[in-house]
Amino acid sequence: MENVMQGIIDMHIHAAPDVRARKLDDLELMEASVQRGVRAIVLKSHNVPTADRAYLVNRVAAEKYPDVKFTAFGGLCLNRPVGGLNPDAVETSLKLGAKVIWLPTNTAENHYRKNGKEPSKGVVVTRDGKAVDELQDIFALVKQYNAVLATGHIGAEECFPVVEAARVAGVEKIVITHPEFWVVGMTPEQQADIVRKYDVLLESVYAQPVNGSYKINIPDNIAAMKAIGPEHFVISTDSGQTVNPYWYESYTTYFKAVSEVFTSEQVRKMTHDNPAWLLDIDQ
Repeated sequence: MENVMQGIIDMHIHAAPDVRARKLDDLELMEASVQRGVRAIVLKSHNVPTADRAYLVNRVAAEKYPDVKFTAFGGLCLNRPVGGLNPDAVETSLKLGAKVIWLPTNTAENHYRKNGKEPSKGVVVTRDGKAVDELQDIFALVKQYNAVLATGHIGAEECFPVVEAARVAGVEKIVITHPEFWVVGMTPEQQADIVRKYDVLLESVYAQPVNGSYKINIPDNIAAMKAIGPEHFVISTDSGQTVNPYWYESYTTYFKAVSEVFTSEQVRKMTHDNPAWLLDIDQ
């Protein structure tokens, strides 16, 4: 049987330790990756930095599998537990090797509003339709370290001024995080527009939470890929939830679905080449 995960890169996986139960912990995730020939993964936490965890995972992997090319990476979500738009936390994470800086996710003002929480308690990224000044130091650090700026759970209408400000500040690598997620709420037309205007990558994921369960995003994602062009996408799973399949099962399902629609070169662009460019690694 073909190993569809050979050499792939998943830039969005949740693992234990976490404040909510996860399907696998960091080391179990590494084992599952190495067994399947995965090139790299990015550990994501809504609450804590993950670059230090990735370092330890890589130490274990190198000692146990010295001949295997595998790398775990970490990042930072700019949520309330790390002080929101906190450049000190960003700089520390980047010095530790973080590759992805996510704008606020589950404590974003937009996330709070969409989930019926008090928006004023969330992390604010725009005022009067413009990116807040507090983002400028963060953009400068992301540029300096050649890291990835990901938009997290900010709203579709916020993504445009934030991305524009990031481009003006010289940020090269920008990813729109699961634009299809109802909290983000980016229509296919908006997805096409933000790609056209700012040449960003769209990270479309396996599933999203809806009313206490999860909706599989694959059909909607494929429709967007057809309309916009698969070369503008990154395939990730956003996996790790106990109610969803194991990460590698989700990825395999997703990979096979896009492989039925797009050429092998187009699929490779979304699963290998684009994420490798973002993380600045070879294949």
